[in-house]
Amino acid sequence: MLGYVVADGRGAADRLIRDVAARLRDKGLRLTGAVQVNPEGKPAHKCHMDLHILSGTEVVRISQDLGTHSQGCRLDPDGLERAVGLVTAGLDDGADLLVVNKFGKQEMDGRGFRPVIAEALSRDIPVLVAVNPGSLDAFLTYAEDLAEPLEPDVSTVAAWCLRQRASDHV
Repeated sequence: MLGYVVADGRGAADRLIRDVAARLRDKGLRLTGAVQVNPEGKPAHKCHMDLHILSGTEVVRISQDLGTHSQGCRLDPDGLERAVGLVTAGLDDGADLLVVNKFGKQEMDGRGFRPVIAEALSRDIPVLVAVNPGSLDAFLTYAEDLAEPLEPDVSTVAAWCLRQRASDHV
């Protein structure tokens, strides 16, 4: 009930997860979670990172502007925690699937979406997660033997998600 994808290339996992979520919504699944959309900015500036909350219409900015020459992490932890709260509320409203845009540094450190993943699994709600290649070892340690690797293909991932829900209703 815990599927994950690793996609190579800048923004590839974001696009994949976003396309899968759109396909699943079209099939009538009730989704909670978040997909990341990075609105393009000026070439001299780093793009913003926004999370679209799947159980509502909210868009939460999870990046902060640290200046043009900054090398530090641009993640806004407060924005991420706000998104996590909205996603958690979506679990309470009833969901067929939790979609997590990324298992990254915050999740490696026990924060971010990590508690929501555990909560969804404890409720028998399947979870789809995109994992950064650099976070894969930590994710697999966290997931133990629950994680199932999925090919980074929209049709393959969507079919896996639909099978998870079908098996719950048998």
